[in-house]
Amino acid sequence: MNPVHWLIDTVLELYIWIVIASVILSWLVAFNVINARNSVINQVGEFLYRVTEPALRPIRNLLPNLGGIDISPMILILLLVFARRLLWQMFA
Repeated sequence: MNPVHWLIDTVLELYIWIVIASVILSWLVAFNVINARNSVINQVGEFLYRVTEPALRPIRNLLPNLGGIDISPMILILLLVFARRLLWQMFA
């Protein structure tokens, strides 16, 4: 495997996990399972928001209003998986 291919694939996979962590943290805060006023949770949430929001905002702008349902993380994950598969096809 080409080292550049490995690096790009690893970064994409890591970003997928960061998006998943962001979604799970937002659910835990929304359902009051964890307290968002906790400084550690607040810092983790702020980091996840700052890392994922630049990729999620354009997707949210394109989607119609679905009420309280936000499917932009799911679409972003599908796009990242597609990019990984495309990368595998290019370097295979």
